Amino acid sequence: MNIVVIVMTFLGVNIDFFFMLLFLLKKYNVVEVLVGYLAGVILLLVGSYLVGVTLGMFLPEWLLGLLGILPIYMAFHDNDDDGGPKWHKQPIVTVLLTYLSVCSGCVLAIFLPILIGRSIRELLLTILKIAVLTVLIVFIIKLLLTTKAIVKLMNRYGETLMKICYILIGLYVFWDSGLIHHILLYL
Repeated sequence: MNIVVIVMTFLGVNIDFFFMLLFLLKKYNVVEVLVGYLAGVILLLVGSYLVGVTLGMFLPEWLLGLLGILPIYMAFHDNDDDGGPKWHKQPIVTVLLTYLSVCSGCVLAIFLPILIGRSIRELLLTILKIAVLTVLIVFIIKLLLTTKAIVKLMNRYGETLMKICYILIGLYVFWDSGLIHHILLYL
């Protein structure tokens, strides 16, 4: 598969998550973020490959909009709570769920047609290329966090900005998937 198509597709569907990486890398160590992000990327690529055309046949696009609940829930969840479920305390799971809630609809919608009809070998090569891109992007964004202005901004407003970003992403997922339109049709 063409590396230019892979890079453009990956950057296009992950651009909104790059901003979230600033918050995640501020809060968790690089390895935890990288493992959670890679797990999400691989899960969605393999899911796109395995599901193929079947997804479009059985699940309407608006239904994927329900995933917008995840980032909104995460915005209102206080990670410092002691009484919450254990998975909230696991940084890798938090990063994975954040990635899935932000990018699953786009990744499935965009990579699905690109991966249809590809061999297992092509899928594995695509996963390898995207894994390398994922690692590079995490380290580039980690470098951004060494910039004094960004560090100052993140220290002062990071938590609030992250919650606002989660809410906006959740609302965008609702809107972009057609979920809101679908609900309004039935009102």
